[in-house]
Amino acid sequence: MALGWTIAPIFFIRELHFSPLELVLAGTALELAYFAMEIPTGIVADTYGRRLSVIVGTIGLGLGFVATGLAGGVALVLAAAAFMGFTWTFRSGAEEAWITDEVGAERVGRSFQLGAQAQRVGALLGIGAAVGLALVDLRLPIVAGGLVLLLLAAALALAMPETGFRSARRADLSAAASMAETARTGGSLIRRRPILLLIVGISFCLGVSDEGFDRLWEAQFLLEVGVPAFGELDDVVWFGVLGAGSILLSLLVAQPLVRRFAAIGPERLARSLLVFDALRIVGLLSFALAGSFALALAAFWGARLARSLAAPVHATWLNANVEDSSVRATVLSMTNVFESAGEWGGGPALGGIGNAFGVRAALAGSAVALLPALALYGRAVRHHGRDPDLATEPAAV
Repeated sequence: MALGWTIAPIFFIRELHFSPLELVLAGTALELAYFAMEIPTGIVADTYGRRLSVIVGTIGLGLGFVATGLAGGVALVLAAAAFMGFTWTFRSGAEEAWITDEVGAERVGRSFQLGAQAQRVGALLGIGAAVGLALVDLRLPIVAGGLVLLLLAAALALAMPETGFRSARRADLSAAASMAETARTGGSLIRRRPILLLIVGISFCLGVSDEGFDRLWEAQFLLEVGVPAFGELDDVVWFGVLGAGSILLSLLVAQPLVRRFAAIGPERLARSLLVFDALRIVGLLSFALAGSFALALAAFWGARLARSLAAPVHATWLNANVEDSSVRATVLSMTNVFESAGEWGGGPALGGIGNAFGVRAALAGSAVALLPALALYGRAVRHHGRDPDLATEPAAV
């Protein structure tokens, strides 16, 4: 993913001349398709298998990257983004549900933490390759990222096990009726769980904030702050350094925390997420207002670090509150839909702010959008991070 996506926004800005609004609309096209199909594909994963769903999604993402790299205009990029949003839904929810069923809910926290570390190492390698290829042609790393994903799909088809899956399909119902029943069960679970409702609200706030930041941080460095001249060093190399630096920082900081976060209970998970997102707000505001490259760099890395550390903790917290394995992918997909709604609902508004008032104003809006999540985390902490009728949380070590 890092190989395909690191240079893509620079390609959009430099070669296709995207405006701030068009940069956000590329994400909006992806998120609208994601929003429309996330719940149906989550139900499919619970009915027919998470392994198949993950493989199909990986193939689709690979094809989407190849199409993006070959695109010659805004319309084609938007179409490719929408296709990637649709295919991403096959992985979203299904991947986390597959991991939880394979290793067990009691051990999934450590798996998510170790997986996040592996992802950071892979991203470092991908960024390095992306920069090298982009110095030849900005399209090359995007297409290469797609080809690597297609190879990954082939490897998964050969090696990915699925021993813990239990289909939610009922023998006495047709396939369509069984999937509808799965959807009703998953929706009912969310409505009955106050903590899941809080997580849904938090996910919406995260979606609004992430969309503005993810689509506009490159424009902040290119159009507002600028990057320092260093001989004949291309801007592409700078963006490789920016991305690699944030990942390396996350890798180093997260390593001593892997065991700790794998063992703590839901209440402390919720408290940790409150702290991480509060730090992210500070980083986002500092990045939006930064007047120098050094300050912008420190704020950018700080905001990325906080989000990177929060991601596996959030996944662990959510899975700890979904005790029914048969609808786990469906419930995760329903939660993800609200994050997607925040992205496609709030993203264009932030892009419009960027067009009217500048990139800094849009990035500041991304920070403000995250403020309500802090109140929701506070309420979750008062609930001890989970619903009272679930098992008591494990002791921290």
